[in-house]
Amino acid sequence: MTAGPTIEFIFDFASPNAYLAHKGLKGVSQRTGARIAVIPCLLGGIFKATGNQAPFVAFGGIKGKLDYDLLEIRRFIARHGLTEFRMNPHFPVNSLLAMRGLCALEPGEAFDRYVEAVLAGFWEQGLAMSDPAVLQGVLDRAGLDGADLLARAGTDPVKARLAANTAAAVDRGVFGIPTFFVGDEMVFGKERLDQIEAFVAGTAT
Repeated sequence: MTAGPTIEFIFDFASPNAYLAHKGLKGVSQRTGARIAVIPCLLGGIFKATGNQAPFVAFGGIKGKLDYDLLEIRRFIARHGLTEFRMNPHFPVNSLLAMRGLCALEPGEAFDRYVEAVLAGFWEQGLAMSDPAVLQGVLDRAGLDGADLLARAGTDPVKARLAANTAAAVDRGVFGIPTFFVGDEMVFGKERLDQIEAFVAGTAT
């Protein structure tokens, strides 16, 4: 049986738009049969390497820009029925430990469970996920070995994996998150899921 197309998702828990895109991509996957490959990268590292800034910093002085960004988020939430989303009260959040913990896992069932549980901790439950005890509790409740994953998160090979993923993403032209690749085609932003679906289906022009 021939494997379906793959959507590579350049991902960091720190981005609320990554949460929203992750949820929206599920519909794309269901309609097209595409596989979603989450690639853990550090958003701060991408920003540093490209000279980019978070929107609330880059556009904070532009009248109406952040208000419009929030309007787009509300529209996206309504369109996809994402009623559990809430802005984390600790925003901007520090995702370094959570991202390293994810890099301690290979893609598979446990990896996917980690993503779902930690996204919920950040963007549904509003938890202080940079606190190791809080993160471990989230992982344990998801049926994962939180203590083991956090211990592995501190090892050099895991740190190197996250750094290498981030550098490779920058080399491909990534400047922010969420970014997606379908083959060589790069797509940025949760608002462009229709473009991703068109590339997967081979109907993009």
